This record gives sequence, C-alpha cells and structure tokens, in this order.
Amino acid sequence: MGPLVWSLLGLVGLVALVLLLGVRYIPNNRIGIVEKRWSLVKGSVRSGLLALNGEAGYQPEVLRGGLHFLLPVQYKVHVMPLVTIPQGKIGYVFARDGVPLEPTQVLASNETVHDVQDVVNFLRRGGQRGPQRRILREGTYAINLVQFVVITAEKVFSLPMSRDESAVIERMAHFINERGGFQPVVISNSEDLIGVVTVHDGPSLPSGEIIAPVVGENPLDAETYHNNFQDADHFLKAGGGRGRQYQVLVEGTYYINRLFATVELIPKTVIGVGMVGVVVSYTGKSGPDLSGQEYRHGELVAKGRRGVWDEGLLPGKYAFNSYAGKVLGVPTTNFILKWIRAEAGAHGFDENLAEVSLITKDAFEPRLPLSVVVHIDYRKAPLVVQRFGDIKRLVEQTLDPMVAAYFKNVAQTRTLIELLQERSAIQQQASDEMRAKFAHYNLELEEVLIGTPASVEGDTQIEVILAQLRSRQVAVEQIETYGRQEQAAVKERELREAEARAQMQTRLTESELDITVRTNQGKADYQRSLQEAAQIRAMAEAQAEKVARVGIAQALATEEQVRAYGGPQFQVTQEVLTRFAQAIETAGVDVVPRVMIGGGETGGGNIMEALLAMLLSDRLGVPVQAAAERSPAAEAERQKVLASLQTSGSAPATAR
Repeated sequence: MGPLVWSLLGLVGLVALVLLLGVRYIPNNRIGIVEKRWSLVKGSVRSGLLALNGEAGYQPEVLRGGLHFLLPVQYKVHVMPLVTIPQGKIGYVFARDGVPLEPTQVLASNETVHDVQDVVNFLRRGGQRGPQRRILREGTYAINLVQFVVITAEKVFSLPMSRDESAVIERMAHFINERGGFQPVVISNSEDLIGVVTVHDGPSLPSGEIIAPVVGENPLDAETYHNNFQDADHFLKAGGGRGRQYQVLVEGTYYINRLFATVELIPKTVIGVGMVGVVVSYTGKSGPDLSGQEYRHGELVAKGRRGVWDEGLLPGKYAFNSYAGKVLGVPTTNFILKWIRAEAGAHGFDENLAEVSLITKDAFEPRLPLSVVVHIDYRKAPLVVQRFGDIKRLVEQTLDPMVAAYFKNVAQTRTLIELLQERSAIQQQASDEMRAKFAHYNLELEEVLIGTPASVEGDTQIEVILAQLRSRQVAVEQIETYGRQEQAAVKERELREAEARAQMQTRLTESELDITVRTNQGKADYQRSLQEAAQIRAMAEAQAEKVARVGIAQALATEEQVRAYGGPQFQVTQEVLTRFAQAIETAGVDVVPRVMIGGGETGGGNIMEALLAMLLSDRLGVPVQAAAERSPAAEAERQKVLASLQTSGSAPATAR
C-alpha cells in the first residue's frame, strides 16, 4: 500500500475514533448536563450562568436517558442523578441564575414561572435567583443542577461550583432542618392545638400593628387564595405582609415553605362549663363604645374590633390566636371567696385574702374568717373585666377592703358573746345590706358565711370565754341527756311490757277465745233456762190455775162442809182426825187397842175418845165435858165417825 492508502486509513480511523468518543450514554435514572467548551460563532456567555443562545458554557437543556452524540472536544457531559422527593417530604429549590431579588424580598417569586425543569422559560420570563418560594412535593424531577440546587432531608442535589458555595448550601440545609422544614406541618385532632403562622417575606406591617390581618381567605378568588399560606405568591399578591398572622391553622396537613413562614403550635382556647371567656383584642379596627355614655370605666366594642368585646365566648373550644388578644376566664357558676389565710379556692382569686381583724364592743380583738358566695352573670362578665381588668384584681382591690370595713363596723356594735350568739342574724343582715354594694360592681352576692372568731396568737382571753360558754352548754346538754335517759328508761319498760305481752299473746288469745266460748255457752244456757223457766212458769201457771180451781172448789166444798159441820173448829178437828187416820193407816199401827178394859163410866178412855169428844163439842157447840155425856144425837154422830174410821181400817177397838 502506498502512502495515500495509509493516509486514508488513518483518516478513517481518526474519524471513527472521534465518532466513538462523541457518543454519550445517559442511563434512564440519570440526566446529562452539557457544558460547551467553545463556540466559534456565539462566543462565550456575556451575562448570567447559562448559555441561552448557544454560547460556550453550561447549556440550559439536559440530556435524558439514551445515546447522545456530542463532539468530544467541544462538549463535556456531567451525568447527574434525577431529583427524587420521598413521600411526605419537601424539597427546597435554590436558583443560581436569574433576576436579582428586590430589597424587600427574602425569597424569589414564582408567580410567572412554575416549572423549574424548564430553565429557558424560567430565565426568559424573569425567574429570580436565590431560594425560591415554591417548594417541590413528592416525585422525581429532571432538573438542571447547574441552574438549581435542590435541598432535601436526605441529600443536596447540585453540581458543585466551589467550596464556598457548598458551605452556604449546607448551612441553608441545616437551617431548614432546624425549622422542621423537610416535613409538612401536621396538626393532630387529638392534641387540641392550633398553628400560629409567622411570615418572613413580604412588606412589613404598618406602624402600630402587632399582627397581620387576615387576607385571601376566599377559595373562589384564585388570584389571591393562598390555601393557608401554602402558596406564598398568592398570599403576597392578596396583600399579606410579613410578621405574625392573625389567621391560624387548625387540624390538618400543610406543605408550607419554612423559609417563607414558620408555624408555632399553641393550645386551643378552651372555655369550660360554668365559665365565659371575655376577649380583650389587641388588633383590629377601632369601634364605637357600646357601654354607653354614662359608663366611664372603659370601652366595650363589637366582636373583631380592638378592645374588650361585648360578647364573651361561651363554653367550648376556640381556635383563638392568643398573640392577637387575651381571653380572660370568668366563672359564671357560684364561686366562694374565702377570707382565710390558709385556704384558697381552685380559681385562685382569694389566695391573698386573710381573716378580718375586728375590735368588739367589749374590747376583744378576734379574727373573723369569712366566706362570700358570688355569682357573675355571663352577659355582664365583659363589664366586670372592662372595669377591673380581671377578677383577682377586683377581689383584692375592691371586695377585700369593702367586706373588711363592713364587718369591722358590725363588730364595734356587739360584744364578743353577741358576736358568737347572733351569728345567724349577722349573716342574714350582711347578706341583705351588702347585696346592693356588690350589684354596683355588676356582681350578684348569693350568701355571706361567717366562721368562728379566733384570737390572735398568744391571746387566750377569747378561749376562756369560749370555755365558759362550753361549760354552760355542757350543763344544759347534761340536763337534756338525763331527761332523754329518763324517757329512754320509760320506753325500755314499755318495750319490756310489750315483749312480755307479745310472749303471752298466744295464751291471752286462747283465754279470750275460751272466755268467748264460755260466754256463748252461758248465753245459750241462759236462753235455755229462760225457755225452761218460761215452760215451767207456763206449766206452773196452768197447774196453779188448776190447783186454784181445785182449791176454790175444795174451799167451797170445805166451806159448805164446815157450814154443814157447824163451823171451822169442827172442820179443823175433822182435818186433824183425817190426817191422823192417814198416818195410822200408813204406819199400820193400832193406835186404839182392840180390847180395852174401862174402869168406870167417866174415868179413863183413849186418845180417840178425846178427839171424838173435841169433835163433837165443836160440832154441837157444847163443852167437852158436856159432850162426853152421850146424848142421842152425839152418840149417833159418834157412831158415824167410828164407822168411817173402820171403813179405812183404823177403827178403834170397841170399848168394853
């Protein structure tokens, strides 16, 4: 081969080598940043950092994954990683090139440029250099790391330019991390917190203002709606300024640029049950006084105005910015103020109160503990705060001297004993008289409670008086006790009797039943006896009537018989003889001997003879002696009687 051939082969090899050296391979998870070393036509970049018109320098476009051919001598490719922002993280962008920031600016505006991946558009539409207001959310970005430095929690994405710049970027990353800027602001529902935002960019607040007013809250106004400070450009366009903001953040997640605004979490304002929150606002426009012309203790203003709001906050939770005002809790339930040195209520209004020092009418110097029950109408709570500032100041500067003076005056009109014994009356009087004074301060006095007066340390005179009173009371109580014991003894005796009666109740019941049965039986017997008696009486009456009739008949017969016999004496004699004859007949004895020997005519005889003689003398009306002389008539009668006697079997023996 000749020299020409070798020259051609060398030239071909050189071209092939150049072509091979100019091929650039960019992995798909990388980008290539092109640096142009020289340009014969455009020359070098005259201003800025990037060559927007093909000049020598860093080119704005990046190379994505694949094969790319660039002249090896003219171009240099810097292979860099894609910018990746993890889920739930935030990336911050720092522009090395662009329009300088205004003197009042802290961060570069992104109002006209939104895509940091389009460097040409960013620079040509007025993108500003420095830290940007717009942040990067989760995702992967192909960003020219010569124009932009992206700072994340894990690393800094950048093509280093110098050591000094790297140190600045590291300090910025550390500063953002201190503010917790790589994580979004998360306000949990369970923590009862709100976020107070402080903006570090934009115009300053007017003189005299301590907090920035609310701007751009309406979501319908897309030009000014800043979405809770997450869109810094819209916030500033709506008129927002730097400083602490009146608007607060409530529960939620917020992606806020911490270089633009920081968030401080503070507790919500909680108004408990039985309380009302009186708002003293430090911000807002001045408003008319709503308390009236005659009220000269301060001004009441409408809600949202500067001053004391005329409407309090009712029980609940409020997202109230405590930097914009103060909420004073005023109890609306009854609360007790204790004038007792060692005691104080949970509210702490009376922690500086002590017992009232008194001087009584009899020169004793006791200390009087007091308790005053007070109520505040929730509608009048703003007036109380407006007048006194807070409840504790009201208690210490007004109520304490007023109450102490009142009871000092009361003590001077009473002795120590009266002060002790008239406690109830003094309480009632104090409640009635002090109620009007409390009402003058928009307070409602419910009750005044007086404790037991006590002596100062080292003074025992009051204790002596109290000991005497106790001795008297003990004596009275002993008398009462003895009386009660006596009553108890009586009751005990009654109890014992009742128990014994209860134990004997069965026997009593049985005996009562037995008495009832016997009574009923007696009544039955009585009725039966009455019936028998009536029966007997009826029979007796019938028998008596029968007997009476028989008797009457007998009487008539007897009367006739007597008349026939010649008189009653003869009848009696005959009756005697009849009975005598019946007796002899019943006995079966021979009264008259069957054989009798007589001694003469007139001497001797027997009893029958005597009876006959009496009968005959009576019938005939002659003496016995004469009757003895037997006349024919007497002898005939005598024989008749003897015949009747013999017929009955008891005739006397014939005289011999």
